[in-house]
Amino acid sequence: MSLIRSKDRVADHGEVFTPAWIVEAMLDLVKAESERIDSRFLEPACGSGNFLVKVLQRKLLAVELKYGKNDFEKRHYALLGLMCIYGIELLADNIDECRAKVLSVFAECLKLNDSEDLCGAASYVLSQNLVHGDALTMRTNNGDSITFAEWGYLGKGKFQRRNFRLDDLTLSSAFNAEGSLFAQLGRHELFTPTRSYPPMTVADLAAANHGEASKEAV
Repeated sequence: MSLIRSKDRVADHGEVFTPAWIVEAMLDLVKAESERIDSRFLEPACGSGNFLVKVLQRKLLAVELKYGKNDFEKRHYALLGLMCIYGIELLADNIDECRAKVLSVFAECLKLNDSEDLCGAASYVLSQNLVHGDALTMRTNNGDSITFAEWGYLGKGKFQRRNFRLDDLTLSSAFNAEGSLFAQLGRHELFTPTRSYPPMTVADLAAANHGEASKEAV
């Protein structure tokens, strides 16, 4: 794969793609986290997904090793692994390619077809987690504040979702820095979710994806 699409894109956006061997070497620096199913990764300039694909592959391998003999748990923990991957990308063609590549890896690993609810659920999660926007301004391409879903698995096929604004999360990180006046404050004292949802199943997420697709078609 070429490391650039065009010289103009390099000049205009600083776009250079990271080769796979460098991605693997960088992830090995945080090997334990990259192989933990529920560790969260944010790539603020995710391009076409080179980093996120490799992170997902490591998470899916961890799912297979731990839940490979239980298909129900394997499928749900695989979705949880996907839910813990986040990205922001400025260029529209890159974010579309990134979502497609990550979904393809997920579907291939679990041997899914496009009509299955789990595939629809994964597509919906990626539409929420992989954002077309600017990480520097923390705004979407539409000018809205970037908001991310924090997903959690409650067990028995149910997922929890809470939304947080990226600028709030960044502020929280600064407040919790060592030596900060606010370092001793708990997370609940720094920010609250912009929205909380009732528990959702794979079927619920697939239905939400269908609703998003219907709105785009109008």
